[in-house]
Amino acid sequence: MKKYIFITIIFFFLFLSVAFSVNAEIFAGASAILNHNSFIESTEIEYLRQKNTQVIIENVLNKYNSPMANESKSFVKACIKYQINCYLLPSIAGLESTFGKFIWPNSYNAFGWARGYMMFESWADGIDTVAKGLRKNYFNKGALTVEDIGPIYSESPTWAVRVNYFIHQFEKEEEKMLLLSNQFPVQL
Repeated sequence: MKKYIFITIIFFFLFLSVAFSVNAEIFAGASAILNHNSFIESTEIEYLRQKNTQVIIENVLNKYNSPMANESKSFVKACIKYQINCYLLPSIAGLESTFGKFIWPNSYNAFGWARGYMMFESWADGIDTVAKGLRKNYFNKGALTVEDIGPIYSESPTWAVRVNYFIHQFEKEEEKMLLLSNQFPVQL
């Protein structure tokens, strides 16, 4: 835990020092804009952004006692690979299965994908497959927001509202970490 707090503190210091803002938007492929005198390489900044997002996802999943809590790296890897919001997939899992707690036995289908009947080999396999499906069948066809995705993904008219509720939980955790890091300034 101390390791994650330290990484988070360093992460926010680095971002503040190069005038970056942290948000829950897609950061796949984003390159860091650095001033010419900066000692921080964009690859280091991107690595810290990814680690911070992993910690946020893991923290929220742990709050819900999710069996997927150790899959935060898989979530981040999929969101970068398919260029989607990193909080979307875990939020869908939050709505569809209480973060993987209520699924068909050994299906690893926390997303209700294929009406919940599709079986995956692992959590990582399910995460990657659903992210790919969202990219191909939703985003690439113009469904760019949770509100656009909702009527296609689910018959429930409240699906988007409930997914947004979970996205907000991740954003609140992100804000909490920012406030925490501001209490522990780092000087080099």
